Amino acid sequence: MVGDSLIAVHLLLIDISVFVVTQLEPGGASQPWYITIPIDIAMVAPLVLRRRYPLATAYAVLLLGSLHSALELGLSSGLASGVAVYSVVVYAGRRQGALYLALMLAVTVAQLYVQRYDDWLVNIIVAVLVLALCWMLGEFVGARRAYQAEVEARLHLLETERGQAARIAVAEERGRIARELHDVVAHAVSVIVVHADGASYALRADPDLAERAIRTISDTGRGALTELRRLLDVLRGEHDDEPRVPQPTTADLADLADRMRTAGLAVGLELDELGELPAGVSLGVYRIVQESLTNALKHAGQGAKATVRVRRNPDVVTVDVTDDGAGKARQLVPDGQATPLTGGNGLIGMRERAHVYGGTLHAGPSPGGGWHVSARLPVRLDA
Repeated sequence: MVGDSLIAVHLLLIDISVFVVTQLEPGGASQPWYITIPIDIAMVAPLVLRRRYPLATAYAVLLLGSLHSALELGLSSGLASGVAVYSVVVYAGRRQGALYLALMLAVTVAQLYVQRYDDWLVNIIVAVLVLALCWMLGEFVGARRAYQAEVEARLHLLETERGQAARIAVAEERGRIARELHDVVAHAVSVIVVHADGASYALRADPDLAERAIRTISDTGRGALTELRRLLDVLRGEHDDEPRVPQPTTADLADLADRMRTAGLAVGLELDELGELPAGVSLGVYRIVQESLTNALKHAGQGAKATVRVRRNPDVVTVDVTDDGAGKARQLVPDGQATPLTGGNGLIGMRERAHVYGGTLHAGPSPGGGWHVSARLPVRLDA
């Protein structure tokens, strides 16, 4: 409204200037100031609301413009009429604009024929050309506004679809994690049952063996309880039609590296002595390495090399997977400029897998080229 108010004030100043000039000429103005100034103000005032109420503004301009022109008070009636035609086309639509333009032309032709009969044809041609120009400007701006609205709607739709795809990917990955954790818990319960049976038989004959069995039951039960509690935090689908297969562990990383080498990715594998890991953590390490190498095989390019390092300190397993991007250097990001990496479904799945065990995962481009994935998973799963 500030800009439209400036337009209205500008047109008012034009009319006031015309009034002052005619006052200075011999014969003076045709109307006194107490008639001219209020009508001039009323003529331009509706333009302040032309964006919010385009039709009401346009018809107010048409009505007041007829009076303003009949009294020959200045130029604002013609200029305001052009602004009104433009506003109706842009803000009310082409159909309303065509109806308004036809009515405006009819009133203008009739008024010019009555008031300026001697040169009415020339004045009508000029008026028609001016109003046609305002119509074309309204068409161009209206089309641009419609295009921008369509682009914004599509961007909003793309953002919604991207968010939905990310949520679906998280749900699917959590469902898979839930199924795998179910297998882990089922294994733990089976171990408890077997050791409980053995302890009951060895209780009198071999108390030491029974004590070891009971200790194993205690440790396994605590681990299973932790896994079960985590299982309750993971979304799981109602239907599970996927075939059951033994879940891999860190012991299968060498076989995974061999398969990747056969597929064309040169893989270097560095493993510490990992010892005994919780089944869920061992499976998580394997899946993170598997997804990282799969991404390297897809995206790093022909002739790329990857290095896998899995280390363990007493409480944390650290996984680092780095590829060289087939030797192609990546453009460095200047210091202080962060590059947000949302990641595809693979990265989303790895992050979810790390987070479900209380760990962390970071992935991003390496400065010299390639990609780097780093994950830290706690060895002990706190209940």
